[in-house]
Amino acid sequence: MSEEIQIQTCGSVVGSIRPPGSKSITNRALVCAALGNGRSRLTGALDSDDTRVMLDSLRRLGFEVETSDDGTEISIVGANGGIPSSTADLFIGNSGTTVRFLTAMVALGDGTYRLDGVPRMRERPIQDLLDALNQLGVDAQSESGTGCPPVLVRASGIPGGDVSMRGDVSSQYLSGLMMAAPCATADVNLRIEGELVSKPYVEMTQRVMESFGARVTASADGSYTIGSIGSYNATDYAIEPDASAASYFWAIAAITGGDVTVQGLCKDALQGDVGFCDVLQQMGCEVEHGSDFLRVKGGQLRGIDVDMNAISDTVQTLSAVALFANGPTRVRGVAHNRHKETDRIGDLATELRKFGATVDEHEDGLTISPPETLSSAVVDTYDDHRMAMSLSLPGLRIPGVVIRDPGCASKTYPHFFDDLQKLCSGSR
Repeated sequence: MSEEIQIQTCGSVVGSIRPPGSKSITNRALVCAALGNGRSRLTGALDSDDTRVMLDSLRRLGFEVETSDDGTEISIVGANGGIPSSTADLFIGNSGTTVRFLTAMVALGDGTYRLDGVPRMRERPIQDLLDALNQLGVDAQSESGTGCPPVLVRASGIPGGDVSMRGDVSSQYLSGLMMAAPCATADVNLRIEGELVSKPYVEMTQRVMESFGARVTASADGSYTIGSIGSYNATDYAIEPDASAASYFWAIAAITGGDVTVQGLCKDALQGDVGFCDVLQQMGCEVEHGSDFLRVKGGQLRGIDVDMNAISDTVQTLSAVALFANGPTRVRGVAHNRHKETDRIGDLATELRKFGATVDEHEDGLTISPPETLSSAVVDTYDDHRMAMSLSLPGLRIPGVVIRDPGCASKTYPHFFDDLQKLCSGSR
């Protein structure tokens, strides 16, 4: 893809689309399948940078993996709850799910494993997960002593037992440990200290694990007990479309006053990000829930005050919509967004101001006050796929919006700009 792309304006967008498979579910299902007791087949998988580094790492760990030509079907032979290779040096790019899930997973092996990534990954914290693993008797260290990758794990299995973990930085720490826990020698009792961010992602983890035969008990006090079963069951597993990616298309309906249906998702989907439709409804859109679709019709948009902790990956999408609302929009509960692919509060505020918006940063979010007249902008993306995709959307209404490094969208949605153009060709 070119170094930059200018977004073409359009009228009210009317159409239907099925986004590619969920990155979050794909990488979770890959871990469970790899720890299974035979061959698992995944359908509807996502083919993207994040899933490719996961697959490459699994191959380096000695797993037998086959993929279809388009990457949407994956066959993997599990190793009965263990790791085939006794040593591996894994490059995980800037994939947070991969580094956190595999750090916990390789602890089940018998050997030494190193995980590293791009320079930004070396700034993303992982110490809470390392501390939790050490509580369970695993030698897991930040090689540089910064609490960030590179990570070095000297593994001899996970004995099981009691462990406590902070919940306020990333739910991926908890998800990674949960998925490794069924293959521990004994049950694992996980206690969460403080607020758990992005809780729907942990619930997703539990449901994927249970589909592969795990026993997970969630208690009212926020603790989890994962039964020791030795290995997961080999399973044929279908992956639903990516709800975070779907948020861009629902936002298109809101921004253009259009009517967009996303196929393959419903309000009971595994992914909590389908809740983004409820946020758009608060802003003035109409939402129709079907058994296998979610439809959004644009309306007169108004600013809202909303806690986005549970669906924090859609904050940038909401920010694009907020530029077209009457009145300010206050986003709360997402302090942990500063530790994502980029600082998704500070850097997001910088880019929104280019459109003429007044943006106030807060400890846990930001307030976006749209101007009377929006300006064209050249958007920097910070190697953040969500920055590229979200901030392309204002360009559907504002002439002259340019996205730099649009190729970074390939992290989770390689064909996003093609799909955007196809959908918008149905505008009126």
